Amino acid sequence: MIKMKKCEVLDMLNELYLDFCIVNGKVCSVKEVNTDLINSPSIYEVIRVIDGVPLYVEEHLMRMRKSAQLLGFKIKKSDDEILYEIKKLIAANNFPNLNIKLVFSDLDKSNHMFLAYFIKSYYPEKEVYENGIHTILFNIVRENPNAKVVNIEFKEKIKKELEDRNAFEALLVNEDGYITEGSRSNIFFVIDDKVYTAPEGDVLQGITREKVLKISKELGIEIIEKNIHIDELKNLDGAFMTGTSVNVLPIKTIDEIKLNSVNNKIIKEIGLSYIKDMENYIESKKNLF
Repeated sequence: MIKMKKCEVLDMLNELYLDFCIVNGKVCSVKEVNTDLINSPSIYEVIRVIDGVPLYVEEHLMRMRKSAQLLGFKIKKSDDEILYEIKKLIAANNFPNLNIKLVFSDLDKSNHMFLAYFIKSYYPEKEVYENGIHTILFNIVRENPNAKVVNIEFKEKIKKELEDRNAFEALLVNEDGYITEGSRSNIFFVIDDKVYTAPEGDVLQGITREKVLKISKELGIEIIEKNIHIDELKNLDGAFMTGTSVNVLPIKTIDEIKLNSVNNKIIKEIGLSYIKDMENYIESKKNLF
């Protein structure tokens, strides 16, 4: 059972951004939200909104239900109800292009608490994609990697390490020296003409990750689900991270190891194809939101 400390609740409620949020179906001023709303056990999901459309929302809701199931609970609110409340949230805040966060808490009670709100969101500038990012190795194992649960202690450890070492992302290394995922992303490695990523049982099954797997298959690019050991990093031809806010983002360095990911043909092809898939999705959903 996951226990949430009071500081974790405060941290989440401090995330509330813009003027309005949704609390159990009602549009509320963020100023009205208090710390009694969110209690353990809790799960969450972050969805990017572009032009009024919550990107890949169906997959996000499916993953949220899976997170609840992994903890032994079931979300009682239907997808249609959640979608309706997301629409109300977007409209109440005048259709911003930002990420929204969905939180279900009190999962062990008959009446769940559901909170939806916008959060401050960072999207890398064009130059970041052109130059790539600096990443670091960090020895830590995420508990229950398949479930998206609140873990403020983990978040704070990573944040400090990234700030101290001036890095964009941390690649998590397990006790055997294998890289599983990023602290807030999924990680892919390119060796020769093949793309490697951790098996789905070892990582949070990111929505962007699933799209990249699908796109790679359509492009005829071979994906191998296998953990890469830190001793194999010297053999890389490139690497990239994926996530809700970053799409497909090339990695320039892993600690002191330099990579030419931004010029890697496979990474460029996957990145462009993902953007096209995202644009097609938004266009197909505009009349529904």
